This record gives sequence, structure tokens and C-alpha cells, in this order.
Amino acid sequence: MSTLNLETATRVLTAGQEAAAGIGVAMNIAVVDTAGNLVTFSRMDGAWIGSIDVALKKAKTSALFPMPTAAIGGLSQPGGPIYGIESTNGGLISFGGGVPLTAGDGTVVGAIGVSGGMVDQDVAVAEAAAKAL
Repeated sequence: MSTLNLETATRVLTAGQEAAAGIGVAMNIAVVDTAGNLVTFSRMDGAWIGSIDVALKKAKTSALFPMPTAAIGGLSQPGGPIYGIESTNGGLISFGGGVPLTAGDGTVVGAIGVSGGMVDQDVAVAEAAAKAL
């Protein structure tokens, strides 16, 4: 698989919804392709409206720089090698909750961004969803 189609993205999204429901947190979940373009999105009932944009930007960040957003956060601290990256590409996110989606052959096919809980909850849901790929 070298691209992310809607069927696969929906499977990832559904796994994210199930993981979020399992911890009792309403989340916004975005699945994007490698260019950061939206493939599918869900706002669970009761999820924070402000987290819609955060989920989208987490997914976009992880797609454009194929690594978890938490890793980007570590590199973008003051004095870090990519300090200030959050202000590029129309706005990026540098804390956890975005993870790349990697096919079995190691090819990155997109990313998922999750927002609505505490950062560790967002990360757990994103990682659980990514496993559905």
C-alpha cells in the first residue's frame, strides 16, 4: 500500500473512536494523506470545538514531518535545531497526539491527529488507531 484510501482511513478513524470511547473521552480525530490533506474526520459527541483545529494540525504536522508530534516538540524547544517550526506551513503542533501512519513495508501513507483529552490520552488514542492500519 503506497497511498491511503478512504476505506483504510475510515478503519483507522473507527479504531480511534473505539479507543477514545474505551477511556471515556470524546475526541476529535483527523486522518490525512502524506501531504496533510484531510481524508476523514470525526468529532465525537461532546468533543471540544477548539480541539477540531488542534486534531487537524497534529495530523498535518505528523504527515509533513513523518514523526510523532511529541518528537517534534522535543526538537523545537528554545535552542533546539528546529525552534520556531510551529509557525511554518500555516501552523503546526509540537506536542503529542499526532502520529504517522506507516504501511507494513515501512512506507508512510499519512498521519492521524487526535485532540480532546489530556496529551497522554491523545497519544494513546492516536497510537491505538495507527495500529489498525
